[in-house]
Amino acid sequence: MDIFRISFINHGKVYQIHAESISQAELYGFVTIGGLIFGETSSVVVDPSEEKLKSEFAGVKQFSVPMHSVIRIDQVEKRGQNKIFELDANANVMTFPGTIYSPKN
Repeated sequence: MDIFRISFINHGKVYQIHAESISQAELYGFVTIGGLIFGETSSVVVDPSEEKLKSEFAGVKQFSVPMHSVIRIDQVEKRGQNKIFELDANANVMTFPGTIYSPKN
């Protein structure tokens, strides 16, 4: 089984997740991620960041992310820890402008 580690930006935070499949979406400009992999639920040590991701993606078979939000995609040998990182004010990673329309004040 292939395992992919995907890092993408969502609402000003960096999400790092592991999945079984990733492909170009039928919807232009999006990447489809499917088969999310989470840690064992019988583990004694509970990671709050992974639990937050697990509850956020509960019941999701696959989802799509805009290509410009994807930071990196790695094919890895084994599953690592799923995480959510806060972006620093000094970070070199920035989101690409999302829309060409600006909200009205």
